Amino acid sequence: MNAEDLKKRTKVLAHQIVNLCSLLPSNYLGNHIRGQLIRSATSVAANYRAVCRAQAKGVFIDKLRIVIEKADESEFGLNSAWTKS
Repeated sequence: MNAEDLKKRTKVLAHQIVNLCSLLPSNYLGNHIRGQLIRSATSVAANYRAVCRAQAKGVFIDKLRIVIEKADESEFGLNSAWTKS
């Protein structure tokens, strides 16, 4: 898998999360999770593009850390939204 493939996959992820969030209930918890999921998933896509543009190794590493953090945050949000405790 190359950088262009990952750019496409992160963009698809963001779009799918936005569409999925429309299924959440319109209550306090649903709105909170919806907002957080949309922010984290779109951040994965945006920050991965920044990784691809990085001019220095340090910037590349820092941006990639953000991508990993936001992907983990998205996974946590998905688990929160679709599982019952």
